Amino acid sequence: MLVTVALATMLAPLNSTMIAVALPRLMEEFGADLATSGWLVTSYLIAMACLQPVAGKLGDRLGRRLPILGGLVYFALASLAAAFATSLSWLLFFRVQQAIAGAIALPNGAALVREVVPAARRAARFGLVGAAVGLAAAAGPPLGGLLVEVAGWRAIFYVNLILVVPALLIGWRALPARPAGPSASGFDLGGAALLLAVLAGTAGLLTQGHHLGTLLLQSLGGAGLVVLALFFFWHELRHPDPVLQPRLFQHRTFAAANAAIALSNLAMYSTLLAVPILLAGQEGWSSARIGLVLTSMSATMVICSPLGGRLSDRWGRRWPTVAGLALLTVGLLLLGLAGRGPVLPVLVGGLGVAGIGLGLSSAGMQSAAVEAVPKNEAGVASGLFSTSRYLGSIVGSSVLPLLYHPEAGVEGFAPVLLMVVGAAFFSVVASMGLHHWPPAE
Repeated sequence: MLVTVALATMLAPLNSTMIAVALPRLMEEFGADLATSGWLVTSYLIAMACLQPVAGKLGDRLGRRLPILGGLVYFALASLAAAFATSLSWLLFFRVQQAIAGAIALPNGAALVREVVPAARRAARFGLVGAAVGLAAAAGPPLGGLLVEVAGWRAIFYVNLILVVPALLIGWRALPARPAGPSASGFDLGGAALLLAVLAGTAGLLTQGHHLGTLLLQSLGGAGLVVLALFFFWHELRHPDPVLQPRLFQHRTFAAANAAIALSNLAMYSTLLAVPILLAGQEGWSSARIGLVLTSMSATMVICSPLGGRLSDRWGRRWPTVAGLALLTVGLLLLGLAGRGPVLPVLVGGLGVAGIGLGLSSAGMQSAAVEAVPKNEAGVASGLFSTSRYLGSIVGSSVLPLLYHPEAGVEGFAPVLLMVVGAAFFSVVASMGLHHWPPAE
């Protein structure tokens, strides 16, 4: 079961990083500019962020086996279709289908781990899944570059079958058929539509709000989203079986876990985007050298994720998470010691310490989030946790161009450093609200 969940979960980071390497080739083949082709990345992230709570709720009602296996089949078909795309429009359409498929499978995989694995071993299992995710994210750029160079951009979609086929074969035998209990009310279609509108509108305003032009139009867009969100919460509070129970956020641990993952992911993603831009503007920094520097973060994260899970099972959810996020903050602070020129040992050391912190904290956060709710709501809780993770990334990538101007050189990195260190510090503060030991089941 764990192998199936890990393979399915690896699809999302692998496909969100491989495509970045293929963008120049896609722009050349389809005659598109960067803004247009960039939607291949943006639309994928937005769809993944928006759909997971709804898919998790469906799993709460239907059981986990069907959404996971169905999502894997859907992902395979969408990948094959994307490999045969004849235009950028069709490729964009099938990229969104990939995101929909991934959003169906991912939250239900995490919910299944919460349901099946005993609390005493649960964080360790989440740590193993987290290591697989880190490995996929780290492998995406070099693997994508190799595939594009050797076999063309279509190969980055064919390679998904290497993960999907074994996941389906193993999952068919291993995933338990445990349907959820019947609900007395129908599915909350209105709430699902409103939730998608709120999340998609928020992500769209963050990523594309600058295209609205004036501050007045941006403010009106933000005010409209607030009104829509209030109407959504009013609707959900009145529904007998809402797609998202707003009262979940009254649980201190659940709210703390979502805040901590959003803030820590904002810090991590902004750093991964800003450091290559900073180094590319300095003499003597090739793409290969920059890639090796960034590997110091992903490598330590992969190594330490299983350890973080074991520590969370042995010492409780709160303190390993707090310690890990504190190390993330220290690692990012070390980047500021590079002075007026990027110093290799400082960069590698700072990113390595940050990666250790991310690895130690991830399993405890995820375990605490899904343990904070009853088993029959684990799917929607897992989906919301993942959405918070994606929203952190979207906010980071949206704010970064406003803070960092490459022509300013190293001095221009200071506002970015302030933002990422601040986000990491407040993730530590938020993680103090996690429960220490899992509640009795």
